[in-house]
Amino acid sequence: MLNDIEFQPPEAIKHFQEQLLQSNIQYLDKYSPYYQRMFKLNNIDVDKIKTLEDLTSIPFTEKKDLQLYNSDFLCCPKAKIVDYITTSGTLGDPVTFACTEKDLQRLAYNEKKSFECAGLQPGNILQLMTTMDKRFMAGLAYFLGIREMGASIVRVGNGIPELQWDTIQRIKPDVIMCVPSFILRLVEYAEQHNIDYHSCSVSKIIGIGEGLRKQDFSLNLLGNRIHEKWPEVQLFATYSSTEMGATFSECSYGMGGHVHPELIIVEIIGDDNLPVPDGNPGEIVITTLGVEGMPLLRFRTGDIASKCVSQCKCGRYSYRLTPLIGRKNNMIKFKGTTLYPPAVNDVLDHVDYVENYVVIARTDATGTDDLIIKVGLKDTAPSDVVDELKNHFRSKIRVAPTIEVLPIEEISRINFPQKNRKPVKFIDLRKKND
Repeated sequence: MLNDIEFQPPEAIKHFQEQLLQSNIQYLDKYSPYYQRMFKLNNIDVDKIKTLEDLTSIPFTEKKDLQLYNSDFLCCPKAKIVDYITTSGTLGDPVTFACTEKDLQRLAYNEKKSFECAGLQPGNILQLMTTMDKRFMAGLAYFLGIREMGASIVRVGNGIPELQWDTIQRIKPDVIMCVPSFILRLVEYAEQHNIDYHSCSVSKIIGIGEGLRKQDFSLNLLGNRIHEKWPEVQLFATYSSTEMGATFSECSYGMGGHVHPELIIVEIIGDDNLPVPDGNPGEIVITTLGVEGMPLLRFRTGDIASKCVSQCKCGRYSYRLTPLIGRKNNMIKFKGTTLYPPAVNDVLDHVDYVENYVVIARTDATGTDDLIIKVGLKDTAPSDVVDELKNHFRSKIRVAPTIEVLPIEEISRINFPQKNRKPVKFIDLRKKND
């Protein structure tokens, strides 16, 4: 711990990252066709990129660049690639990433540090409830990280509550890792089949792909529902993406996701594309460190969050990220109000008679944003459900979208399409102005 850069003073972390940044820039200038071209087109002298502040002189890398020039980001011969993966396609067509052996070792190191942040150590048994196939980076990264730290893993995969509970009762893991909303399905199955989940071996849940906390770090509705049903377990939220090749994991104090300074540089930028003051929300921009196959420089994630730079109670000085506010590309301007899908979700999640839903944004005949909510209802729904839901929206977000009631099964098919890795609750059908 004494040698861990996360526990060093902020000025030491900054100097450390600047040394890695200089090496990273030189590597890109030597091996990356895409960045070689970008440096030349923008007359960038890579020898002058010395500090984190110097990053602002470099153009951003965007998702469309990865989609249009995917192979130009590769910095090594294809013979060195040992694993190919793709992004989930949340913000458009999936992008292929190629990983070398060194990159997989980096992934293992990243997850080892993230698991340690959550208090795991050799001797723990983690039940992995996410896939390792379908070109998915995360499942492989979790597996490699648990091996690296010397703990044990049970690869069950996603879904199938019956198999998950059989595994818990048979092998007795003390940690489970999954999409948080699946925990409620696990609890429901346990209650229906008289499984005493309160007395089982599980003491920690590490959530992926969905938020568990509000901006003030208190549990959100999903986190509270899990806690109310299963108060014996400790909840940990994470934030990660394929492009980052890194994870921001909470420590036991639950005050934001800790960055691993040796793996990634994070900027938070405002609408003017310049860094915002620490603590202010903005778009997360990342520069990967130590990636051999396809490193990225100033990549715009589209995610909105804030930096926390004060020392955490756990002793780490490395900055943390707040829970995500939303995705910049998903921002909706509806009837004069600016919204992000999580704000709409929050209204629906607090209505007891709503079983499931999907939020759809589209462009109306006048060229402005329109919002349609398709809901599946429980038997307890009132007869004037559309008017009541609209009133809920007006009281919470000041505007009322169009409400359409559909069978629960139809909404469920939209929420869980076969090819998707994550539940679909937001569909963007708006016309994009390129």
